[in-house]
Amino acid sequence: MSETNNGNEPEGYRGPLRERLIKDNIRTWSKVIVKKGDACYEGLLLPRSQHTDDNYITLKVDTGYNLGILVDEKTIVEEIGFQRGHYELPHVKVEFKDEFPNVTLLGTGGTVASRLDYRTGAVLPAFTPDELFSAVPELTSTVNLTPKTLYQILSENFRPEYWVKTAEAIAKEIESGTDGIIIGHGTDTMCVTGCALSYFLRNLPIPVVLVGSQRSSDRPSSDGPRNILYAAKLSGYENFSEVTICMHGTPSDSYNLIHRATRCRKMHSARRDTFRTLSDIPLGKIDDSGVTWFKDDVKPRTPVEDFYLDAKIDSRVGMLYFYPGMNPDLLESMVDLGYHGVVVIGTGLAHVGTDVYPALDRCQEEKIPVVMVVEPLYGFAQLRVYETGRDMLARGVIEGENMLPSAAYTKLIWTLGHTRDLDEVREIMLTPIAGEITNRESPRGFMIMQGIEPGIDQILKNL
Repeated sequence: MSETNNGNEPEGYRGPLRERLIKDNIRTWSKVIVKKGDACYEGLLLPRSQHTDDNYITLKVDTGYNLGILVDEKTIVEEIGFQRGHYELPHVKVEFKDEFPNVTLLGTGGTVASRLDYRTGAVLPAFTPDELFSAVPELTSTVNLTPKTLYQILSENFRPEYWVKTAEAIAKEIESGTDGIIIGHGTDTMCVTGCALSYFLRNLPIPVVLVGSQRSSDRPSSDGPRNILYAAKLSGYENFSEVTICMHGTPSDSYNLIHRATRCRKMHSARRDTFRTLSDIPLGKIDDSGVTWFKDDVKPRTPVEDFYLDAKIDSRVGMLYFYPGMNPDLLESMVDLGYHGVVVIGTGLAHVGTDVYPALDRCQEEKIPVVMVVEPLYGFAQLRVYETGRDMLARGVIEGENMLPSAAYTKLIWTLGHTRDLDEVREIMLTPIAGEITNRESPRGFMIMQGIEPGIDQILKNL
């Protein structure tokens, strides 16, 4: 350690760059100027992630964004000031008020309320009261919010048993008398969890709102605080009792959309308005002026006494995406491995190639239900139009109506938890339970709220 460095080494930096920073007495959290050719940058020198390239430094510039700069022999780095960084958030004194509704936030991970760990570059969930209320101070004047951590996992690591545990936690909160529930969840598989909860929570008496963030909390464009604030208002004050997703409806902060979970899908990997309701319109929207409901079939709050939890599942269900040239042994292997049901995403009206028929025959013989949904996402599975579709029906395939893949997958897991009888499975799968199947598809479900319409406010007035 350099004596001139006073014990403040450049955290996370390695190799020759680290040695150079120590030699020049440049510390992490220094205010530095970096000159590289004709370019000049000024900002705070941040700790580096342990998993990134040795030759870059990271600056937090005045705009609030982080900037990575490749440092070579000609790059000049000068320290012009120093202020030690702190990870701690300030303590916030929260007093519950009798006039506010009581809302529970169940955290499962994700970036809805989070802070950045500069050591690893990872985003850490922020679900302690101090962290949460520091991130979204408006919550203290909106609802009586109680945050509780269920898990701290990435959403891609969710498994069916986590859906069950989440549903059990929701049931416990409902029994305790909470007025609304927010589920903080990673956006990648939020819709899948929302679908599962829609089947598990029978006669739901209060709102359950899933919410997340497309941008981490260290970025000025983070959508997390606004998403969670709107979710709190929705779950605490509004008269509805469904499992919904509340996320940005535009790239700006104009409003959030309220989606029925079983009809919702993440449509873009990075945009803040990534979530869309497919084959229907959103339930409504919320902005600073309040909530506007678009549909008249939103379920109102109901007596708690009618609620019950039905989370019996059979997780031995798989999902296949049919593609031209797909080897039928993929489906055959699922039979060999003891899967109890399969959802197949088929082309067009929900078809697969004729070379898959022998595998379908085997599924029929083994009494393994195969549910077909459509790859285009919009529209219904219709196997009675073409001869090939009728051949599939003769092999016991179940038409998945216009269920989204996530809705069909979670529903089959839930259905097989109750029965393995093929006739009963077919009946349950084709019976609408939580909005996963619509009676018909209105043209509005294909046109409205897809992020491309001019004059959206005027369109909303005419709904």
